[in-house]
Amino acid sequence: MRTILLLIVSNTFMTFAWYGHLKHRSAPLISAILVSWLIALGEYCFQVPANRLGYGEFTGYQLKIIQEVITLVVFVVFAYAYLEEPLKWNHVAAFGFLAAAVICAFWGR
Repeated sequence: MRTILLLIVSNTFMTFAWYGHLKHRSAPLISAILVSWLIALGEYCFQVPANRLGYGEFTGYQLKIIQEVITLVVFVVFAYAYLEEPLKWNHVAAFGFLAAAVICAFWGR
């Protein structure tokens, strides 16, 4: 559970680092890059411990798949709440296929 919580915090930082500047497109690109790097530092402070603690409980493959699913869930909330973009049916269908991929990755664990 600690691994999952650390990955959620990590991905929240990274989502803001990668996409938060899209709401402030009038800011100079160099400013967006520097602020993103500062935010990404926080991401690493949670991602590295998450992987260290989780490896052994999960395989490397499973850690990556968990991280990607969390990334998508965090991004959906971010895009809807922060960027004010609607969630469309085709996005939901794509996430359903990804959920099927997760089931396959953990099948027979």
